[in-house]
Amino acid sequence: MSSLATPATSTPSKGLKGTVKAPGDKSISHRAIIFGAMAEGVTEVTDLLRGADILSTVGAMRSFGAKITEDDKGTWRIEGVGAKGFSSPAEDVDCGNAGTGVRLIMGAAAGYKLSARFTGDASLSVRPMNRILDPLREMGVSAEARTTEAGEPGRLPISLQSSGALKPINYRPPHASAQVKSALLLAGLGSKGITTIIEPVATRDHTENMLRAFGVPVEVKTNSEGNHISVTGPARLKATKIKVPGDPSSAAFPIIAALITPGSDILVENVMMNPTRTGLFDTLNEMGAFLRADNFRKSGGETIADIHVKHSRLNGVTVPESRAASMIDEYPILAVAAAFATGKTLMKGIGELRVKESDRIAATTALLSENGVTVSETQDGMTVTGGAGKPPAGGGTIKTYHDHRIAMSALVLGLASKNPVRIDDAAMIATSFPTFFDLMASLGAHIER
Repeated sequence: MSSLATPATSTPSKGLKGTVKAPGDKSISHRAIIFGAMAEGVTEVTDLLRGADILSTVGAMRSFGAKITEDDKGTWRIEGVGAKGFSSPAEDVDCGNAGTGVRLIMGAAAGYKLSARFTGDASLSVRPMNRILDPLREMGVSAEARTTEAGEPGRLPISLQSSGALKPINYRPPHASAQVKSALLLAGLGSKGITTIIEPVATRDHTENMLRAFGVPVEVKTNSEGNHISVTGPARLKATKIKVPGDPSSAAFPIIAALITPGSDILVENVMMNPTRTGLFDTLNEMGAFLRADNFRKSGGETIADIHVKHSRLNGVTVPESRAASMIDEYPILAVAAAFATGKTLMKGIGELRVKESDRIAATTALLSENGVTVSETQDGMTVTGGAGKPPAGGGTIKTYHDHRIAMSALVLGLASKNPVRIDDAAMIATSFPTFFDLMASLGAHIER
C-alpha cells in the first residue's frame, strides 16, 4: 500500500433513507470540455462533474490552447480555439487516470497540424491504446507508443504527430467501444471527406448527440451489419450551452446499496436514461428490484429521470451478452447485488473489463471471494452464486488496484454484509465520484476513512 493511500471501511448499516442527486455524468463532462475547446466561441457548461479525470481533461485542453475558467457558481466557460485550431503543447499532456479523456483527446488532436506527447498515471499507462492508434495511423497520423517489458505494445507515453490533413476512413472496431468510435469521429472532423464507423453492437451515442448540439451533422444508418455512423470533414464546431445530466454509472452505487440493505427507501434524482446507458437498470428489474423511474424530462439533449429504490429480494439472472455495451462499467457493482440474490447470475461477453482501470473480472472475483461469496470467472465472464437473501460474511480487506469502481463496489458490499469490509485505498474514488462519501453518509451509510 502506498504511503499516500487512504484506506476506508464500510460497516453494516440500517436502512438507507433520503433523496440525493446523481453527480454529473463523466462521459458527457469529458465531451463537453473537449468539444468546447475545439469550438468557435464560448461554451458554457453547468453541472460538470468536478472529478479528477475531468480536471485532467481540462488541463489537457488548456495545453492545446483553449481558455477555460470556472466561476463561483460552478459554471465553466470554455473559449474554444475555433479556426485557429489546437497548437502543439509546450509540455507533456498528462491525462492522469482518464481513459476516456486520453483516447478522445488523441482523436481530437489528430485533426490538427501539431505534435504532442501524452502521459498518464501508473494505471492509465498499462491500458491498451493501439485500438485508437492503429486507425489513426490509417488516417495519416504518426504515433510512437511504449511497449511493455512483457511485450505489450501501444502503451503510454505516446508521441503523436499529425499534418492536420487526414484521410477519411471506413472503420469497423474489433471491439465495441464508444471511446474508439468517438476518437475517430473527432479525427474525421479534420479530414477531407466522409469518415464512417461501423458498429455491429451499438455503443453509447453521447458523441453523436453532442456533435449535433455543436452544429456538426452526424448521419446514422442501420443495416444488417449494424450502425454506420458518419461525419463529413472538414467541419467546425460552434459553441453552445451544455447542462450535464446525472451519471447512471455513479447512481448505480447508492441504488444497489439501497436494494441490498434491509429497510432502505431512497430517491436518486437527475439520472440520465439514455438507452445506451441503462442496461443495469433493465437487469435489476429482471432480478426483481423495486426500481421506479418517473419525472422524465430533458437535460443537455439527454432524457433524465428520478429513480425510486427500495430494499428488494433479488433473483439471479443470465445477463444477455448484447447488453454488455450499455452497462460495461456497472458489472462490478452488479456482481455485488448478485451476491445477495437467490440463484446464480451469469455475466458473459464482458472481456472488455480485463483492460479497464484494472482487470475488473479478476478484481471483482477477488473482492467477492474475500468476503465469502461463491464466484467463478472465465476469460470473458463471471458467475456469482447468491446467498438466497442471506448476507455474505464480509470481513475482507480488498486490494482495489487503483480502480474507483472496485473500491466503491467493495464499500457498498460492506453496508449489508455480516462484517465490515475494508479497502486498501479510497483516494481514486475522486476520479469519477468526488462526493461519494458525503452522498452515502447523507443516506445513513456507515463508511469511515
